[in-house]
Amino acid sequence: MDAIDLKILKALQQDARLTHQDLSDRVGLSPTPCARRIRKLEQDGMITGYAAQINEEKAGFGFSVFVSVRLDQQVDDRLRDFEAEVRLFPEIVDCWLMTGRFDYLVRVAVHDLNEFERFLTGRLNKVVGIASLESAIPIRRVKNAVNRLQ
Repeated sequence: MDAIDLKILKALQQDARLTHQDLSDRVGLSPTPCARRIRKLEQDGMITGYAAQINEEKAGFGFSVFVSVRLDQQVDDRLRDFEAEVRLFPEIVDCWLMTGRFDYLVRVAVHDLNEFERFLTGRLNKVVGIASLESAIPIRRVKNAVNRLQ
């Protein structure tokens, strides 16, 4: 990967709908070599997909809660089972296996506090293997980058 590849990645992160002509103008290449580089970045797994960024608040899910999860056992089967359950919950939009006091950190996106309470007590608390949960409600997002290249 060189400086031009980085320029391509940054430009696509800002607007993945750029035409090859517009993208090539931004990065200083002609369209054909630019298109070749994009294909190579895709084939190499550097570009993993294209998606629209959705405003969660306007979509009705503007209330986020971070939940730290501690499992009763840190064994492969328990981790695998928990991760399989998490994938079934549309309310959980982000999940990270962690080091430290808790095993997982999840971000739950819901309409409001009442919906979070229903999700927590009716679904998340019922997942087998959870020893404890700790919730934190964010006040304001300070930075929102898809990744470090932005």
